[in-house]
Amino acid sequence: MGKRAVALEGDPPEPVSFRTELYDEGTVFPLKRQPWGKLYFSIAGVCEFDISGERFLSPPSYGLWIPPDVAHEAWNRHAIRYVSVYVKRDLCAGMPTVPSTLALSPLLKAILADFDTREITLPRTPEDLRLTHVLVDQIRSAQRFETYLPASSDPILEPILAKLQADPGDRRSLAEWARQAGTTERTVARRCQSELGISFNEWRQRSRLVAALTMLESGKPVHIIAERLGYSNASAFIAMFHRATGVSPTRAKGMSRANVGA
Repeated sequence: MGKRAVALEGDPPEPVSFRTELYDEGTVFPLKRQPWGKLYFSIAGVCEFDISGERFLSPPSYGLWIPPDVAHEAWNRHAIRYVSVYVKRDLCAGMPTVPSTLALSPLLKAILADFDTREITLPRTPEDLRLTHVLVDQIRSAQRFETYLPASSDPILEPILAKLQADPGDRRSLAEWARQAGTTERTVARRCQSELGISFNEWRQRSRLVAALTMLESGKPVHIIAERLGYSNASAFIAMFHRATGVSPTRAKGMSRANVGA
């Protein structure tokens, strides 16, 4: 697919180590299984993972947790700036036991940004070790999702989500979907939170992002993608894409390694 990243060899520094890297577009991260936990977090761009045959997206604002001993491989279609956190097995107690998408707290992001600014890859001072334990606690308590785009077998939600995935540009409101399902807007909203862990609008935006990434990959122009995804104009689509990925659709298609951290 492209340039292969160098896999981390041996045991990571204890108790936690950090790495922030810029990766060229088309970088491939080969299949590996390691005896420590991993938290991956994109600052700019989107990384894609294959974990036991299931596809995971790792966009900005959300972390991807991979427990110890879980085989995974990854690639990025466009240049990315990416954070990796390696957590000693002993500290993984209470963390997800299956690969999970995590909602990262502002505190967790601030600690990672501080370590990056000070070029800390291995905490050694008492102050940095205390920050590390706070970070581990933040990972442990983060809201968890089985995947970036959760599914549901709920008899009301399932047909709605299926139709939206088939046509992510469908602009019907939550109230309209509820009426079609023969229920109330409040009922559908409650089931979204209980079944998916996110709101209806958040789920729809994620679905549109997944569709947008696929269409960008196929070379479709931005204005066509915006139209197909139900946006009133290209500017509204570009704003959504930038909020979700940290870059514009055009930049995502062609940004270089030098530009990714700009």
